[in-house]
Amino acid sequence: MTRIPLFLVVAAAALVTAGCTADPAPQSTGTGEVTPGVLTVGTGEPAYSPWVVDDEPESGEGFESAVAYAVAAELGYEEVVWVRTTFEEAIQPGPKDFDVNLQQFSITPERAENVDFSTPYYETTQVVVTTGDSPAADARSLADLKPLLIGAQTGTTSFGAVEASIAPDAGTQVFNSNDDAKLALENGQVDAIVVDLPTAFYLTGAELDDGVIVGQLPPSAGTGDEFGFVLPKGSALTEKVSAAVDALREDGTLDELAATWLADAGDAPVLR
Repeated sequence: MTRIPLFLVVAAAALVTAGCTADPAPQSTGTGEVTPGVLTVGTGEPAYSPWVVDDEPESGEGFESAVAYAVAAELGYEEVVWVRTTFEEAIQPGPKDFDVNLQQFSITPERAENVDFSTPYYETTQVVVTTGDSPAADARSLADLKPLLIGAQTGTTSFGAVEASIAPDAGTQVFNSNDDAKLALENGQVDAIVVDLPTAFYLTGAELDDGVIVGQLPPSAGTGDEFGFVLPKGSALTEKVSAAVDALREDGTLDELAATWLADAGDAPVLR
């Protein structure tokens, strides 16, 4: 995920703070495992569909939950333990209480200075989101969107995607955060906003009244985000996890899991 709505970060941080104890943070062993013989997997608090269904990663339901269990099986683990972390906590330097963590972490050089990344298990697209009463709800092409007011958060791949794919007549409407962009959409200040796929899922499913996914921007814009497992910096598991992800990609497992759990996204048309 490129960015998380600010209120989620604040709420998650409050939960973590409330649950803090004086116990020292667990350290990975020489094998890269917090607990030898067990794969300890981190996810968000809470974790949302379609990545984790009903905030129950232990069920194996949801794309990232299923991917984690597939990787564990590929590595030969018979036991998986889940722990919760905030998004920012996972990518900060320092000891971790997980072996791997997945919550839509975009692989970036800046983050790779603090943590290890596996090879990508999923590449997301940029998505146009609007509301049912907006003129953008009837858009079927990039040309339909061009005369409308389209917003995005500054400094993000979403903003670059608007510029590259839509090039709105009035210029891209700039916002400091996705929360600001969403508020402008709700207030009718813009006709649509562009966010990455996980944010689009969340906005249309939990935040916006009558939220609508208009469609995906074309991948040729080169503004997709690749999601990878986060591991502690220098983990002995990094190469093994990457090899497992690569094997699951090559044998078609990742595509099958995406088709199962992210089918709604696949149904969203690619706008041309």
